[in-house]
Amino acid sequence: MTKVVLVTGANSGIGLALCERLLSHDSEGLQLCLACRNMQRAQAARSALLASHPGAQVALLQMDTSSVSSVVAAAQEVKLRYNRLDYLYLNAGIMPNPQFDLTAFFKGLFSSRVIAMFATGEGILTQKDGVTADGLQEVFTTNLFGHFLLIRELEPILCCDGRCSQVIWTSSSNAHRSTFTVEDMQHQGGTQPYSSSKYASDLFSLALNTHYNDKGLYSSVTCPGFVMTSLTYGILPSFPAFLWTLLMPIFWLIRILTNTFTLTPYNGAEALFWLFKQKPESLDPRAKYHSLTSGLGNNYTQPRKMDIDSETSEALYQKLLQLEGEVRRRLKEKQRDSKLVHSSAGLS
Repeated sequence: MTKVVLVTGANSGIGLALCERLLSHDSEGLQLCLACRNMQRAQAARSALLASHPGAQVALLQMDTSSVSSVVAAAQEVKLRYNRLDYLYLNAGIMPNPQFDLTAFFKGLFSSRVIAMFATGEGILTQKDGVTADGLQEVFTTNLFGHFLLIRELEPILCCDGRCSQVIWTSSSNAHRSTFTVEDMQHQGGTQPYSSSKYASDLFSLALNTHYNDKGLYSSVTCPGFVMTSLTYGILPSFPAFLWTLLMPIFWLIRILTNTFTLTPYNGAEALFWLFKQKPESLDPRAKYHSLTSGLGNNYTQPRKMDIDSETSEALYQKLLQLEGEVRRRLKEKQRDSKLVHSSAGLS
């Protein structure tokens, strides 16, 4: 039976690498949908995939996870196209305006925590968050809440016909408990919204399993490791290209010491691809599945227990449901006001 797979943030980096690996595995047995914000880049990604797999079924979907109306509209389109969804890869994410602490970086270079610093960015990265048109924190909405709404909207085709469906998140080793509180789940009062949003994703994945496993929906979390993508390069936007070139041999040397330096999007997609081939009911809902690469370049996946608990997970889930209600009410009010404006314009 053909499997329907939707991937958010699929036009580059790890998302695009995953799509390539999925099609290489079974190009004829998949209906692949690339959900992207930038349709020009999405079209280029689709063309690249079809060049390698001419007979593949690759569709495009415009969706911006930072916009409530965009997510709702995209979900409606998905339900019109497909009567079921087997895999939902939640890969879209941002780390806007990263601030790099050079002093902390150079101190870390000559300390015992150098590998952990490179692998997680802990202690050297902060971000300046923005606010969306819906009045929500941008990182929280893009990385978590937009995906939460998407799952809620797609529930009828994720939980149907007695089949198992999988939701698979791209999380991060930068997901730290210390950056997150349920009381400030949008991270309005902090400087590490990316870490907070990724930790919240880990918590929400556990809540999904608690509430939806009996309906056939399973959720898993992955970590791609340290990968050179546009998000990584964006950490130092003014960094000259030749300095990145000089750093790469250092990164390759570090990979001999740690398996978390996957470096390439292909390697970083290892756990995402590995989960595609597993029986979801056999997976550990409290594990984060890490993409790892040995010093010799061999890729493998390893589960590691997440620093999460059921109580905080459930509290976050209830807060997300509450926020969903508020956001949907505001969206209906906007739509109603828009209709009134158009009606008045028509009368005049």
